[in-house]
Amino acid sequence: MRGFLASSIGVTCAAALALPLTPPAVAATARPVPATDAATTARPALHAGTRVTAPSARRAAEPNAAGSTQSLPLQPLTRATPSGPATEQGLPRRAVRHFSLVGVVWDDPDAELHGRVQVRTRAAGTGAWSDWQDVETHNAEHAADRDAAERASDRVRGATAPLWVGDSDGVELRVSSASDGAEAGARELPAAPPLPSGLRLELVDPGEDDTRSGTEEEPRAVDAVNAESSALAEASAANAGLAPFGATEIAELSRAETEEEYLALHSEGLTEQQRQAKPYIGPRPGIVTRRGWGADEGLRESGFRYTKKVKAAFVHHTASGNNYSCSQVPSLIRSIYRYHVKSMGWRDIGYNFLIDKCGKIYEGRAGGVARPVLGAHTLGFNSNSMGIAVLGSYGAKKPSKAAVKAIARLSAWKLGLHGMNPKKKTTLKSAGSNLYSKGKKVRLNVISGHRDGFKTECPGGKLYAKLGSARSKAAQYQGR
Repeated sequence: MRGFLASSIGVTCAAALALPLTPPAVAATARPVPATDAATTARPALHAGTRVTAPSARRAAEPNAAGSTQSLPLQPLTRATPSGPATEQGLPRRAVRHFSLVGVVWDDPDAELHGRVQVRTRAAGTGAWSDWQDVETHNAEHAADRDAAERASDRVRGATAPLWVGDSDGVELRVSSASDGAEAGARELPAAPPLPSGLRLELVDPGEDDTRSGTEEEPRAVDAVNAESSALAEASAANAGLAPFGATEIAELSRAETEEEYLALHSEGLTEQQRQAKPYIGPRPGIVTRRGWGADEGLRESGFRYTKKVKAAFVHHTASGNNYSCSQVPSLIRSIYRYHVKSMGWRDIGYNFLIDKCGKIYEGRAGGVARPVLGAHTLGFNSNSMGIAVLGSYGAKKPSKAAVKAIARLSAWKLGLHGMNPKKKTTLKSAGSNLYSKGKKVRLNVISGHRDGFKTECPGGKLYAKLGSARSKAAQYQGR
């Protein structure tokens, strides 16, 4: 057994050496949120045919360069009839301030939008309009549990998934109601259900990366600066001592010839339970922290929320489309973060970790990457679990090999801290979902897809089909 573990550890160490590790966060310092998150309704929209200046010049001239959300109430596109309200709402083509991500929200977080949401956008600087793009409407399953304080907030709203469209300055939207049969192509249909009340289009600008020059922040009150500095220090402290492995650590790890040496190298700061499980903890992968992707710590609620342990990982896709480059990922994550907090009313971004198609891992919800942070990712099963979201849509498109490997690497480490075997099953108690009633004990794979806990297409059929491979790889990284 000792020889097997030593051999396994050697394989794991070799894998660690072969995998690129993210350097310590050197990207943007968190930017402040503007004093007002003004909606475009407070500022007359430009004519749809208006030409605009280059993106960088216009952004530099706008007061919202640090990131903003335009929230636009939808208008009826069809007339109400004696038998019911209008079944189509939207916005005619118009010019707006710069944005990169879109979504639709409504008043009741428990209401579902049965129908279709389509959007067209104009690329900033070129004037070229996109084709109609579908926005994923079924997003209620990504949320805090119904009995959680976060869910009870009167700020929480129903919402579609966000869609990344890139730097844009024009938009057109249509939201049509349809029965479930209409969505499935049935011939004889009941009357279309009403659309949710309070529909609004959210246009999110992630702001500029701090590494870019040419933009100046608006003067801010001293209290605002102090609050932001305090929140940033709090978030950084949660990850104290968790910078990615350096060359010295990797060299020491590669020299470990026994499980005792392996334990000695990495036992500092661990609980007794974690020390006992240590032979099966995979090497910690490089993780881009919140500071690294430019999180504005002033957006989220202060403080952290934790669960007891991490017994399972739920894999998601963000359903935000695949038209992003890996260099745009910090902006994409900042946009999702802002959408979750400002538009949907959550306390922080919902996922614990995010992974891009190049295989890079990013810290999600604040509280420390090594700690059991309570997320809002799998309605009914947020306790004693973590949520890993692969950026993109994977119903029809296969995830990259790098993304699947990153799921395995992250799971091998984080689940290993809690003594969990990625190839096994575990039991979680449901807090209530559309598959399992509240209080029901459910046997689930330690690495599960979102659809295992909630009736949903997430994480997309193509990504879900790769979870078996992720489980096997994660077990190998743990030395099993």
